[in-house]
Amino acid sequence: MFVGMFALGQLQSAVGLGVSHTGQPELWYLSMAFNMSVGMAVWMRVRGHRWAPTLEMCAVMFAPAVPLFPLLWLGGIDSGTLMLVSHVVMFPLMLVAMLRRLDEYAGCAH
Repeated sequence: MFVGMFALGQLQSAVGLGVSHTGQPELWYLSMAFNMSVGMAVWMRVRGHRWAPTLEMCAVMFAPAVPLFPLLWLGGIDSGTLMLVSHVVMFPLMLVAMLRRLDEYAGCAH
């Protein structure tokens, strides 16, 4: 996740596709979630995980922020709170996805 987030984020900035955390928080978060998903999906596939759990884990990257967008639009939260809450919620959701497919994550996938 982190490699994808940093490497693809730098690439986006280098080609002029970077977005502002404060100016466009929704687009910024979706871009970051996409970057994390790409890195994570590549690594999960290398490690032998099937597509279904890989895509579920990718969905977890987006799931925490989307319900918060209306609060952002209504001024109930700011971009920093969006980022903080989304990342804090993301990890328990990843655990839920892993527990849902315990056989996938508890054993060797090779």
